Amino acid sequence: MDILTLLPFIVLIGAMFLMTRSAKKKQQQAAEMRNQMQPGTGVRTIGGMYATVKEVGDDTVLLEVAPGVHAVYAKNAIGAVLDDDEYNRIVHGDTGADAGDGDLPVVPDDASSLVRPAGDATASGDTEDTAKPDLTKKADADDTARGDVKDGKTDGEADAK
Repeated sequence: MDILTLLPFIVLIGAMFLMTRSAKKKQQQAAEMRNQMQPGTGVRTIGGMYATVKEVGDDTVLLEVAPGVHAVYAKNAIGAVLDDDEYNRIVHGDTGADAGDGDLPVVPDDASSLVRPAGDATASGDTEDTAKPDLTKKADADDTARGDVKDGKTDGEADAK
């Protein structure tokens, strides 16, 4: 057998070995992360729900998803174990001591700030009482009043027979 005919098979086997090795590493890291869970730890499930760990069993975890609401999940359903600062930032909106309140924009709770009060002037000096242009389609009578009639026919009519 020639070495050149075996080379593609050797490369394929090597690639498969490297892929399975990296997958095993990821599985081991995930298992270690799940074993670090303790009661009071904030977690995110693989479905994207944030909760606090109440009890840890062999294969299950009791999570508090809301105050007084508990749910039992499989340990494999835990996607990430979060540190306290990150959990509080995501769930409670805490920005921490290092972030200043002046950095965040003020967002109104309703749309009332988007509407100007009556009589309030705009930046160009116009008020709401200013007449707005009429953008509706004009009637045929307006066309004849302007003198658009040619030989008793209006624009757009053809002499087709």
